[in-house]
Amino acid sequence: MKTKLLQGFVLFLSIYSISYAQERKTMSLTDAIALVITNSNDAILANTKVAASKLEMEIMKNNQYPSIKVSGQYMHLSGANVNSHLGGSGSGLDVSQLLLGQANVALPIFSGFKIKNSISASENNYKAQSFTASHTKEELALDVVELFASLYKSTEMVSLLKENFKSTQQRTKDFSAMVDNGILARNDLLKVQLQESNVALSLATAQKNVNVINYQLVSLLHLPENTSIDIDIEAVKKDMATNQMLTITALRNDLEALNFQQKASDARIKVAKAGYYPSLALTGGYIALDLKNTISVTNAMNLGVGFNYDLASIFKNGKEVKLAKIKSQEAKQAITQLSDKIKEETQQAQENYSLSLQQSKVYALASEQAIENYRIIKDKYDNSLANTNDLLEADVMQLQSKINLALSQAEIALKYYQLQFASGKLINSFNLTTPTK
Repeated sequence: MKTKLLQGFVLFLSIYSISYAQERKTMSLTDAIALVITNSNDAILANTKVAASKLEMEIMKNNQYPSIKVSGQYMHLSGANVNSHLGGSGSGLDVSQLLLGQANVALPIFSGFKIKNSISASENNYKAQSFTASHTKEELALDVVELFASLYKSTEMVSLLKENFKSTQQRTKDFSAMVDNGILARNDLLKVQLQESNVALSLATAQKNVNVINYQLVSLLHLPENTSIDIDIEAVKKDMATNQMLTITALRNDLEALNFQQKASDARIKVAKAGYYPSLALTGGYIALDLKNTISVTNAMNLGVGFNYDLASIFKNGKEVKLAKIKSQEAKQAITQLSDKIKEETQQAQENYSLSLQQSKVYALASEQAIENYRIIKDKYDNSLANTNDLLEADVMQLQSKINLALSQAEIALKYYQLQFASGKLINSFNLTTPTK
């Protein structure tokens, strides 16, 4: 009865898995990363920030060009008293309206290099934002790698546990028959049934993990919720075999972003210091005026120089300069801090990758040993030289060694790509670009 319940449970689990995965999609790691750096919300937001900083830079550059203003006025005058100094009296004149037109041009000549340094700050800010967006996409790519590794591990667990569950079911049937024939004690049958129950529970947990991780990956890639992703593991192996290990001294995008932020901060110090200087501008204009029945002025051209200096800035501007210097110092300290962190991350990633290679070799040997050990114990059990506990223990060891070996393959790929991320070359290792539009 218990065996039938377990069979029904596993059948339900399989039906649930099939109904949940209504649409299967085979995907390589390269395809998934290409999707995430274009479709994910974080990637779209990063691109938007880059576009905004580019527009801010272009707006700032417009300040170096002349400003041109055209204005016109019409005013109705009621009961105006007009006195003319050009000879004669204006009394009796009907002065009822005034027409005035102006065109003014102003070209900044000198403002303490404020415009130049403001443009420099905006350019560096745009570059910093671009590298920040690239680093965001590197992080997204790493998220995909980690989810791929977790999904592969869980899928392999399901596969191995299903295989083992079939073996435990067959063993239960065999032991039940021996108990019925009086060949075997019922206690041994209970041990086998307990192992079958434990495998069934492990299988259910592994299938749950597949469903959860698959949903997380589908959400990250903005695919339909009912999509079930099948990992193209051969494509992953091919990518790893094709790509050479990249140099660990590569410059990371987040560090580049901080470098440009620091340059922008230095430019803002100069912008703040510009407040100590006067501003000069070349001005020119045209005026046309018509006061009805009194005076008309046309072709009144003017050209001159405008001068502006805020004397209070001598006392007020000092704090703005100090603030700009502190901001620049903060940026320099952030660069130092991140540089040290990157060195630590890279060294740790290198050690983790080396360890994963060593572990895989050990797991491969252990798997061979566990399989051979089970074969020997099974022969002894069949010849009444080993008991049920020995047989079940050997079976568990064999299953665990197969699981360890399968997971170690995914762990090598994971640690390899984590090393590429630490080096700032994860996306480049797939020959992908990071579009900002």
